[in-house]
Amino acid sequence: MKHLLSTENLTRDQAIEILDTADRMADVGQQSVKKLPALRGRTVVNLFFEDSTRTRISFETAAKRLSADVINFSAKGSSVSKGESLKDTAQTLMAMEADAVVIRHGASGAPQQLATSGWIDAAVLNAGDGKHEHPTQALLDAMTLREHRSKLAGTATTGTGLDGMHVVIAGDILHSRVARSNMWLLNTLGARVTFVAPPTLLPVGVEHWPARIVFDLDQALAQNPDAVMLLRVQRERMHAAFFPSEAEYARWWGLTPERLAALDAAGATTAIMHPGPMNRGLEISSVAADSPRSTVLRQVANGVSVRMACLYLLLTGDNSAAQVL
Repeated sequence: MKHLLSTENLTRDQAIEILDTADRMADVGQQSVKKLPALRGRTVVNLFFEDSTRTRISFETAAKRLSADVINFSAKGSSVSKGESLKDTAQTLMAMEADAVVIRHGASGAPQQLATSGWIDAAVLNAGDGKHEHPTQALLDAMTLREHRSKLAGTATTGTGLDGMHVVIAGDILHSRVARSNMWLLNTLGARVTFVAPPTLLPVGVEHWPARIVFDLDQALAQNPDAVMLLRVQRERMHAAFFPSEAEYARWWGLTPERLAALDAAGATTAIMHPGPMNRGLEISSVAADSPRSTVLRQVANGVSVRMACLYLLLTGDNSAAQVL
């Protein structure tokens, strides 16, 4: 496995191998000494051109639990702010003999360019690029969904996909790389996906994606899906009025206390997911975010395990999975 850039081209076997490896990595977190020597002597660079404390810390924790050396690089306050190009930055890092580069960038396709340009000879992990993809987020969400179903059914997670599960993804689909990565991966693993959003927050061509499109969250929740994933309203990417007001958005597309109560009354086993950070009171109410149905903190923990698995498989080559570029 050379790079992890996208979930779109991952096969079912590749995805399950990553998830099974993540399950084994999760056991490390339960030990008194939360360390493995697997990547001792290797160097992982976190190259973040966009702010994301949660993702950066998750990757840093994952690398350190595998005993790798970690270099954190932030574009702010660096030579990038003085006009240095991605190529120059990457080659500077390679001069430091980096073995893997975790990149988060505001431009869609930047990780792909870094991986295929020949500028560097290191594994590249996409930690989010523009409005394109965020593959490790989708993988940690899939791990959380496997656990949710396993807990309800009393079965093991190892070797299983998400066959027959129904996941509702609601909110700002237009700006969300999480929605795209989840859609591809969930379909590969056998789940069906429903997108719920106002028409203004759906991208052009979404009707050709492997997902059902509805505009009514109550209609989608009435089907008692296995999980509902609320997406953050990305106000920093909005330069126009995509909905009348925040109160109107919360009323029609937010997971309100009333919608949570309806799920409870229906006896649904629907898990509540959110990639974070949350806009409480907008796409999700505090009551829903803090309810027993919420998997938000579980997703954070699984994020470390999934990223450990990805780094391990990329840098040791101990697998048959290969990202198709």
